[in-house]
Amino acid sequence: MRSYRDLCGIARALDVVGERWALLVVRELLFGPKRFADLHRGLPGMSQNVLTQRLRELEESGVLTRRRTLPPAAGLVYRLTDRGRALEPVLLALGRWGSPLPPGPDSAAELSPDALIVALRTTFDPSAAAGLRAAVQLRLPGDAFRLAVDGGGLAAERREAAADAVLTTTVRVVQDLVFDGRGLDDAVRSGDASAEGDTALLRRFLAAFDDRRGA
Repeated sequence: MRSYRDLCGIARALDVVGERWALLVVRELLFGPKRFADLHRGLPGMSQNVLTQRLRELEESGVLTRRRTLPPAAGLVYRLTDRGRALEPVLLALGRWGSPLPPGPDSAAELSPDALIVALRTTFDPSAAAGLRAAVQLRLPGDAFRLAVDGGGLAAERREAAADAVLTTTVRVVQDLVFDGRGLDDAVRSGDASAEGDTALLRRFLAAFDDRRGA
């Protein structure tokens, strides 16, 4: 790995996570462990060789670890260490800083599932969610997240769990609902989404984001 050879703590941090794609690999692991194939699916612009190299470097630096899972789903999974999880506020701050910037002409039109959850956390507006206490289960193709609003904050975790409302749809439709002003009823009528449980609460949840800072 290259080094800035600078004593500053910022430079020393960038020695570890400043290589291209490194922080995006961390982003993909913020909400739970993943297999190599799942990581590559979330970072389609990254070659498998570069992903292998970044995973090795981040493991050597103590940012993530890999372990073998037991049957029936045997295989290697990657997860953040405590040191890696400590990067979460850094990534959220970068997301808030970067969200108002216009996307490049070659940017993808759709976020990865994990990037979507980061975008929701960075654009969550506590004032719009004042008094709201709710758990929403978001089911996406091949992935699921539990989103919980409590005490003016938004927590997220990759898992299936009991919730007040369940939204089953795609990443693109969530982007439309949260950042482009599409109505939930329209998405349900068209078959682009299904909603279960407390739909009034779900509508309020979907309105609790600052769409000016979104994807």
